[in-house]
Amino acid sequence: MGITWIPGAERLGGGDIGGGMDTPDEPPRIVWHTTESGAGDAEFDSTGDYLIEIGAEPHVLYDPTTDRIGQFGPLDESARALRNDGDDRTNRTGRVCIQVEVLARASEPFTDYWQPGPNFAALLDAARSWGVPDAWPAGDLAADGSDSTSRDSDTWHSEGGHYGHANVPGNDHWDPGAIDRSAILAAGSGDAPAAADDEPGASSGTGATEVSLANVVAAAGSDPDAPQGATTHRDDVLVVERALQAEGLLSADWVDGSFGTRTQDAYAEWQSRCGYEGDDADGVPGRTTLEKLGAEHGFRVAG
Repeated sequence: MGITWIPGAERLGGGDIGGGMDTPDEPPRIVWHTTESGAGDAEFDSTGDYLIEIGAEPHVLYDPTTDRIGQFGPLDESARALRNDGDDRTNRTGRVCIQVEVLARASEPFTDYWQPGPNFAALLDAARSWGVPDAWPAGDLAADGSDSTSRDSDTWHSEGGHYGHANVPGNDHWDPGAIDRSAILAAGSGDAPAAADDEPGASSGTGATEVSLANVVAAAGSDPDAPQGATTHRDDVLVVERALQAEGLLSADWVDGSFGTRTQDAYAEWQSRCGYEGDDADGVPGRTTLEKLGAEHGFRVAG
């Protein structure tokens, strides 16, 4: 299971916008839209209210000029930002079909002026936690309203990755415009767990993240007694913390790369879920429980 609520995202609306996916065995994807509006806090608030009013909520609303992010519903359920392709409910295609509305205009690609920050990185990390590959399967995006783009249904159903609204079968919009596709991928932190498409622990196509058992054990032995926020092996610990968060065991406030007491308590709960008790559920990772967590959340254990 991947991240359902993006750390740092504001909750918009009631949190219930869709339902289960029709084809959860198909690859995961993320779809980029533009709102055809300006940006800024006032536009963010009014657009969020409008999307709720008309019942066209995506999962995510994002401001490229301020890095502000809001979320309407959980990523593992459908959103409402796409038209159907005949009887094919495009919003419900794949393991996940994450819909992102960016406060921008297709005619002015937002990657020309944006200021991506930690909230954008958290968005991409969440997508990667579901196994969304760093790829654009449908190819080019539209530079203007007269451009034709691939909306091939076979590609849509068989290949996971990033799509523009202009690439989705049954839809006729040309957003998000000619954004820099490589810049989108590069703006993420790149250290989120890559969940599998089909089997737990399988590669997503970009390679599963590797976590050092020795580093995580060292952090669990060092960070709790160190000053608040100490990070002995931040990158390895972050992967484990995000998996614990996805399990509902650790608050997003404590996903910080420090294996402190909150993370230790969360890991002890994970050990209990795995059937351990007493001294065997002390919050210090062992290979068996860490590999099981990795199998569930797409990272590999080394060392």
